[in-house]
Amino acid sequence: IKISADIDRSRANANEVVDRFNKEVLNDLAVDFPGVKWDYLGEQKDQKDSVTEMSTKFIFALLGIYVLMAIPLKSYVQPIIVMTVIPFGIVGAVLGHIIMGMELSIMSMCGLIALSGVVVNDSLVLVEYVNRHRKDGGSLMEAVNNAGAARFRPILLTSLTTFAGLMPMLIETDMQARFLIPMAVSLGFGILFATFITLLLVPSVYVMLEDVSNLLGRRKKSSEE
Repeated sequence: IKISADIDRSRANANEVVDRFNKEVLNDLAVDFPGVKWDYLGEQKDQKDSVTEMSTKFIFALLGIYVLMAIPLKSYVQPIIVMTVIPFGIVGAVLGHIIMGMELSIMSMCGLIALSGVVVNDSLVLVEYVNRHRKDGGSLMEAVNNAGAARFRPILLTSLTTFAGLMPMLIETDMQARFLIPMAVSLGFGILFATFITLLLVPSVYVMLEDVSNLLGRRKKSSEE
């Protein structure tokens, strides 16, 4: 039996209808008739396939970002420091959808994947400054303390100009362009939120990992002695 329906989008979206249908119909159907099987086609199947495919590609994208940073930084740990800001960018994207009164969609997820490659730029600037300062003979704490102050303006301007560039799309009312707005919301608000987190998080994580590295080094030295 094939059942199809169109959604009245003024009252609900497809996901809400499916969730209610699962709770009120299919769950009881599985109990009353254990041999009955069902599956979703149409928009739900396309959405499920898209989410699965994007989740897989997102992992490869993160791996590519890690490799591209590990080579020039010549470190396996520092790319992780840079990438710690990615989850906070995702939080900012979700908050952006709440502020704009929008729901997460496939285009929102596309924006999240693109956001992961953009939001690491500010973190990379901070880590590169700390590395260069230490290479010139400065102490770790001095480099970390100066990094935020020295890079505050370029980091802030980069994020604000990116958000300003996305503003025309965020306020677009034309129906032909509205499907792109969720992606712009993910990028714009994710970058904006992650910028302020970056200035505090990245230097803190850098110092923490350095302390862990020194501690492991002392233990290894003690065991050898």
